[in-house]
Amino acid sequence: MPKALEQLMIDMVKARGSDLLLHAHSAPWFRVDGELIEQKERGVLEPDAVRQMCYEILTDRQIKTFEEEMELDTAHIIEGVSRFRVNMFRQRGSMGAAFRCIPFEVPTIEQVGLPVKIGHYFAERPRGFVLVTGPTGCGKSTTLAALVNHVNATSPNHIMTIEDPIEYIHEDKVALVNQRELGVDTYSFQAALKHVLRQDPDVILVGEMRDLETMQLAITAAETGHLVFATLHTTNAVQTVDRIIDVFPPYQQQQVRMQLSVNLVGVISQTLLRRAEGKGRIAAWEIMLCIWSIRNLIREAKSYQIQGSIQTGIKHGMMTLDMCLANYVKRGVVTEEDALLKSSDPEEFKRLLHGDEEEGAASTPNRKQGR
Repeated sequence: MPKALEQLMIDMVKARGSDLLLHAHSAPWFRVDGELIEQKERGVLEPDAVRQMCYEILTDRQIKTFEEEMELDTAHIIEGVSRFRVNMFRQRGSMGAAFRCIPFEVPTIEQVGLPVKIGHYFAERPRGFVLVTGPTGCGKSTTLAALVNHVNATSPNHIMTIEDPIEYIHEDKVALVNQRELGVDTYSFQAALKHVLRQDPDVILVGEMRDLETMQLAITAAETGHLVFATLHTTNAVQTVDRIIDVFPPYQQQQVRMQLSVNLVGVISQTLLRRAEGKGRIAAWEIMLCIWSIRNLIREAKSYQIQGSIQTGIKHGMMTLDMCLANYVKRGVVTEEDALLKSSDPEEFKRLLHGDEEEGAASTPNRKQGR
């Protein structure tokens, strides 16, 4: 028989949920298609019940770590069901937990919905820095997994990943894949990145760039001839460039601009929306490729002009988030209301969506005036 917590995880997966949330003095919650749904019929969980359920799936070492640090990131597997990314925490003196469903099957670029030519372009670079950005829970890890999966399936490279925790498991295909987990295989992103260049990698994945040192080491790894994938919690390409540069002290910022302008391959920013039919979600994208003009803007500290270059870079495969959203609405994939909530520039979104109609109406003479 499954443990009580594992049964909740199984039920969440059956309900097509992405997350299970446990909270003392409340019933469990499932996140389904982006919306939280309280499972009231399962009853309220008291603090002792939450702690007992969570401790059932932890080792003695993990319990000790949690009790000392009051935080724990780990992973859990239910054979035949799914992997789960686990975060346990304390709130108001009791225990809480979040469980993210991670499918066993590693997705392809086509399955995540990223334009195939763009996905192949990023994954097939011999070197450089590729960033996947977006808010929490938008699918960054899934997109990264799809890019690494393409490398794994097509190139005889050595792939090193540094994750917290390991989410998708990559089996060796054409490539050799080593996956390192914080707290199990290494102490920190910084420690792993300091030694990774001696491990003969061709491709390096950094699960999250959290601080200056991690960013500097990741940029240096790209600069020394490796293909580096990483994530940031930023919402668009301009913010991504600015965030990296602003983390560094002023005396280093020009040097970092030079490094980025030379090594950055591009930025994929994404968010998730409900599909119009109400079942499932779809990723919307902003894609920036570091063509010559954008490299100049980064080097000359004119990042505020990058958005304009993305808008005019359609022939290179670039697009803004609003372009993607407007396209989805025109195709009936998402509703205008949901797209507007995710838009980075609502006025620009409306112009892209209704501009042709408005221009057509303006150019059509009034019948009475035409007589």
